[in-house]
Amino acid sequence: MKKTVTTLADGRELIYYDSADDTVRDAVDPRPLDAVSTSSEIRRDPLLGDSVAIASHRQGRTYHPPADECPLCPSREGRHSEIPDTDYDVAVFENRFPSLAGDSGRCEVVCFTSDHDVSFAGLTEDQAALVLEAWTDRTADLAELPQVAQVFCFENRGAEIGVTLGHPHGQIYGYPFVTPRTEQMLRSMETHRAETGRNLFDDVVARELADGERVVLEGEHWVAFVPYAAHWPYEVHLHPRRRVADLRELDEAARTEFPQVYLELLRRFDRIFGPGEPPTPYISAWHQAPFRAPGREEFALHLELFTIRRTSGKLKFLAGSESGMNVFINDVPPEAAAQRLREVASE
Repeated sequence: MKKTVTTLADGRELIYYDSADDTVRDAVDPRPLDAVSTSSEIRRDPLLGDSVAIASHRQGRTYHPPADECPLCPSREGRHSEIPDTDYDVAVFENRFPSLAGDSGRCEVVCFTSDHDVSFAGLTEDQAALVLEAWTDRTADLAELPQVAQVFCFENRGAEIGVTLGHPHGQIYGYPFVTPRTEQMLRSMETHRAETGRNLFDDVVARELADGERVVLEGEHWVAFVPYAAHWPYEVHLHPRRRVADLRELDEAARTEFPQVYLELLRRFDRIFGPGEPPTPYISAWHQAPFRAPGREEFALHLELFTIRRTSGKLKFLAGSESGMNVFINDVPPEAAAQRLREVASE
């Protein structure tokens, strides 16, 4: 992998990740851009104890542009985008409309490929491996920023999820705090250790492997399963068999196998509802240990992949119980979801 760091016309950082070591990236962003002005503010809720990012400047962000005006496609004659070069493998840049910025953290956009019309599931294994390298490298770089406490790499796919740009891309958030979801996992982890003397994540994975009914896919170095208490209609958790705290700690064997396993999961997701159905909307989220949290070595890196589509033509909306009280009601039994995901395996 070759990494090339440059800047856009307004001073934002842009990083190219290329498979070929001899790739030269010297294109200059010619756009007359003003410096990015953000109004990100973190406010803490005194009742719930969590944090909310107030980011009013995001109201003006790009919204469903036509394909020939996509800001994530490579630049071409007469049409300059966020990527100055005429082609790229993987590109990462600071978000022009960040939810978090400055002392309040950092937001980046990850473009998985220059091909506007492909999805992550359509990437080759080599392309997916390069994205993994980019996620890992960004995690390492952001870990050095004093204002970043935790890094979250994720992809939202589909208009139903709220995606406003159709180009295959994801995002990376560098939070200035430990997220509420992670704090809850850390508390559960500590309680489990105190009660049993064992690691909670290890026990969860061992339970799923022993039961087997909810296991979707097993590799030599990765295992994917629908969790016992899945929140979403179709939800899969992907764990490396060797527990690590974050992407930086994956060994070479796990990195090599990851593209095979992950691409298979994504392709199964697109087949859940049968032929002729539109691509399945999903959220794919990496859970990594906070950098400076006590007991971070006990945390287990894992990826959660889920869809809000519960059946053909119907979405799972967060209604009163979910939105008001955070008590989820799942219409699809986890065992049935796992069975369906095994049925649609690639031949």
